[in-house]
Amino acid sequence: MGLFNRRSGSMPSTWIMLTDTNQLDGIVKASYDKPQIIFKDSTTCGISARARAGLQEDWTPIADLADLHYLDLLSYRSVSNEVAAFTGVQHQSPQIIIYHNGSVVADTSHHQISIRYLQGILDQL
Repeated sequence: MGLFNRRSGSMPSTWIMLTDTNQLDGIVKASYDKPQIIFKDSTTCGISARARAGLQEDWTPIADLADLHYLDLLSYRSVSNEVAAFTGVQHQSPQIIIYHNGSVVADTSHHQISIRYLQGILDQL
C-alpha cells in the first residue's frame, strides 16, 4: 500500500509532519546527527503526486540514512513560506531541501525529485 494509507490519508511513522514553523530550528539541530530532508508537497499537483509516489515506493532503503519532514504546503502555506525564508531556498513545488550539519547542502524540485537523487546526495555526506 505504500507509505501513505490510501484510505485514510495518514502519514507513515517514518515521515515527520512539518506543521509549525517552530519545528525548523529542531530540523537544523537534528541535521548534526543525521541529514534532514524537507519534502514540500502540493497535494493537488500531478507532478507532486508523482514525486511523492516515487519517494513512497522506494523510501525503505534510505529510511535509516535521513529523516524526512513532510510539508503539505496547501494546508500549511505559512510554514511553506517560512521554510523559503528560513532556508534561503526559493519556493517551488514539489521541492526537496536537504540539511546537513546545520546548513542546506542540496535542493531540487519537480521531476528531479527521486530516491536516486537523494541517495546520491546522502552518499556524499
